[in-house]
Amino acid sequence: MSVELQVVADAEAAARTVAERLAEAARARRHIVLTGGGTPRRAYELAAELEPDWSRVDVWWGDERCVPPDDARSNYGMTKAALLDRVSGSPTVHRIHGEEDPKTAAEAYADELRDVTLDLVLNGLGPDGHTASLFPHAPTLEIRDQLVVPAEAGLEPFVRRVTLTIPTLGNSRTMIFLAVGEEKADAARRAFGDEPSAATPASLVRSKLGQTVAVLDEAAAAQLR
Repeated sequence: MSVELQVVADAEAAARTVAERLAEAARARRHIVLTGGGTPRRAYELAAELEPDWSRVDVWWGDERCVPPDDARSNYGMTKAALLDRVSGSPTVHRIHGEEDPKTAAEAYADELRDVTLDLVLNGLGPDGHTASLFPHAPTLEIRDQLVVPAEAGLEPFVRRVTLTIPTLGNSRTMIFLAVGEEKADAARRAFGDEPSAATPASLVRSKLGQTVAVLDEAAAAQLR
């Protein structure tokens, strides 16, 4: 399926573009899937400013590192500090329990996700083309009969992961990728300009129910021009 490219001037503009979409979804009482890593932090801070009331939102994560929630590597921990601690009310938080055995955590999260249609999925993009914890040529790319699975890390931090699978991410009405910086330019070209390939997992992940949007700054979009 095609991807709508939204190219903006710089990382701050990209963060604001994504924050506006998150705030809109929060106002509409949506199921929102968040991502970890450093790139979305500013978008989360801005989203909390744009829409402080997240009390009617269900918050999910696309993946998690297998660490306790207060570990600096935790996707949940970063999101809590950047977004959840800054909003009023209490969103319904569906946390992946990374401190547990990965198989146990994956099965428990799958039970929570069963029969849920995701309204907005926010994905990152690694310089190797991965998204969530779906890494190049990993066996997890072939899984179609499970919602959530354990995964091995392809990049630092090298800890085990729990990730939503391609079909689960695709069971969404809107999917947004966020990528900024020249170090993401090659991955962005392969993910959004070239043919889908297991060498670039992000090229395989698309909304099956609606639109897929890639929000890029000019540096990340340089090879797509």
